[in-house]
Amino acid sequence: MGLLDKIGYMSDPFLQTSLILLLSVFFGGLGLLLRQPLLVTFIGVGILAGPDALGLVQESDALVLLADLGIALLLFVVGLKLDVKMIRTMGPVALSTGLGQVFFTVTIGFALVLMLGFSWLPALYIAVALTFSSTIIIIKLLTDKREIDALHGRIAVGFLIVQDLLVVVALILLSSLSGAEGAERPLWAELIRVGLSGIFFLGFILALMRWVMPPLMRWVAKNTELLILFSVAWAVGLAELGGLLGFSREVGAFLAGMSLASTPFRESIGNRLTSLRDFLLLFFFIHLGSTLDLGLLGAQVGPAILLSFFVLIGNPLIVMIIMGVMGYRKRTGFLAGLAVAQISEFSLVLAALGVSVGHLTAEGLGLITLVGLVTITLSTYMILYSQPIYAVISPWLSLFERKIPYAEKKHEETGGPERFDVILFGIGRFGNQIAQRLHARKQKILAVDFDPAVVNHWRSLGQHAVYGDLDDPDLLEHLPLETTPWVVLAIPFRPATPEFIKYLRAAGFSGKIAVTIAQEEQAKICRQAGADLLMRIFSDAAEQAVDGLTGTIAAFHKASPWPVGMREVRVPSDSFLSGKRLRDLSLRADTGASIVAVSRAGRSLFDLDANFQIFPGDRLILAGEEEALDKAREQVLRRIGNESSEEDSDSDLCMERVVVTEGSKWAGKTIAQLDLRRGRGVTVVSVKRDEMVLTAPGPDLVLEPQDELFIVGGREAVNTLCRDSQG
Repeated sequence: MGLLDKIGYMSDPFLQTSLILLLSVFFGGLGLLLRQPLLVTFIGVGILAGPDALGLVQESDALVLLADLGIALLLFVVGLKLDVKMIRTMGPVALSTGLGQVFFTVTIGFALVLMLGFSWLPALYIAVALTFSSTIIIIKLLTDKREIDALHGRIAVGFLIVQDLLVVVALILLSSLSGAEGAERPLWAELIRVGLSGIFFLGFILALMRWVMPPLMRWVAKNTELLILFSVAWAVGLAELGGLLGFSREVGAFLAGMSLASTPFRESIGNRLTSLRDFLLLFFFIHLGSTLDLGLLGAQVGPAILLSFFVLIGNPLIVMIIMGVMGYRKRTGFLAGLAVAQISEFSLVLAALGVSVGHLTAEGLGLITLVGLVTITLSTYMILYSQPIYAVISPWLSLFERKIPYAEKKHEETGGPERFDVILFGIGRFGNQIAQRLHARKQKILAVDFDPAVVNHWRSLGQHAVYGDLDDPDLLEHLPLETTPWVVLAIPFRPATPEFIKYLRAAGFSGKIAVTIAQEEQAKICRQAGADLLMRIFSDAAEQAVDGLTGTIAAFHKASPWPVGMREVRVPSDSFLSGKRLRDLSLRADTGASIVAVSRAGRSLFDLDANFQIFPGDRLILAGEEEALDKAREQVLRRIGNESSEEDSDSDLCMERVVVTEGSKWAGKTIAQLDLRRGRGVTVVSVKRDEMVLTAPGPDLVLEPQDELFIVGGREAVNTLCRDSQG
């Protein structure tokens, strides 16, 4: 009898449900603070609300119905996301790892459970339950850590899909032997019955998918509410049909989802049903927790600790061994292996099915539930803090790595001794834009990204790219840091960013580091870590947007008494117009369009004389006919690299170190007397005299023999000056 029954609590289903939901919210919030999946807290709520504690949960058909609906929708959504194309493209590593891990876990787990004194059928249920990992929890954790597209994330998702397929196969096999009639038949007869029923069931679904579902779905999808209602009815209807044919309802619901997986509406259905699925699963886990006998749970603590240790340590080791044999690095194997360091909600569904058909006792169910609570709780922290854990145990993991991890060798090629101007981390939308503009300026780039698909695509374009992640401490060993002047982090700021900057400096990188930030408080952190350039992605874009919104052309359109052909063109930094004066341009003669005003930093400039100089970022207001405006725009956007005139032949910036020799005519003269800036077109940036460095030396500095000058200027001017300095 529960506590509330003892104090005269009246059984009111609505009030019971209200209290259960309030308890779930409270403990769900507590679980959120502890960074735990809600699955764990819901089972705890079930135990607390069960007959051994508060007694909120009574034997209620309504609660069981909600729990069954939750399981049906869980399997339906899994089937819905199981695209056949995805299965074909998962790759050998996902298939080999998934099948290998399941085989070894079942084999070793079965032996362990037999040693604990269970008979073979309950031992088989428990061993199979130890095999499956929670796809929902793992994908959520990897997504939160932004590792879902990393190599280990993709491999983990791949073998989790393999597990989802195998759990359905297990449900089919076990449920086919569950009926009373099946117990009276020979095994071969039961297998024939199951096979024939399965052929009929699959044939029925395939026929519907081929001729009925496409036009029906197009009609139903005209109304979103009707589409969702139909999806739920389809899931529940096929679940019941699966039960009538001798399978479990879970199998029917899974096949219902698969039947809609190839339709264009599967994403819309899946996204809208996720919240309903999670809400109904709440009742399954609460019902499961309420059925646990706390006295029996206490007796299973010892076996639960042993099996939890096997799941937390043994399963990842199995994955690491398989991936190591296949040629993957120890880090990839370790991070992917953490995805199987727990059992899943499917394990609990399987256990509940075993109890309902009499194959599994309450002790077995309690043992599986305890293992689930322990492994899900601990593995969550293992995944959240995977990088620090790996940093500590990495030296002992070399046993699981081949001498040459050839499977990832293709992701680590750096092009041999080639030199790069920029190592660019992240080739997403922002990084891709940076790369394109660097290429336009003849800069050689080595791109680094954690998404293998992006790396392969980049290479297919003939570009240099390697697989890598900021969180990988071994990555820097494979990058040409000694010969590269710039490292650019085009990925959004994250906690690993300042640590990676420190890794770069500790690895001996002496070049410049550029970092992308979104908030100003991130600037100080990156500066302290050693960043040289901060790319303020949002504020820079906002400034350009405001310049456009407050541009001069808007005033022209407002004031113009009749329609005038006008266009605003922003001068890019690599435009051949940058730095030129109006007198040097032949824009009107070449195109027929005129520059009538310039918008610069929010100001409108109209007094444009022949000496007016154009700078990058200026917004030129062009006037003329449409055809002329098109030609003028093309000319403004034309890059410097497209110019071949002699006046630009010396435009390349050159920096050199010049030593004043004993017999040099420079010795004893001041910088002003040499007239380097106006007469030679170069600038002395600094002078080194013995161990002293003079930055921005004044014009009165007298040069002495053995002085070293750091000069900057055009290439031809600098080369000429270097020859003259020796005379």
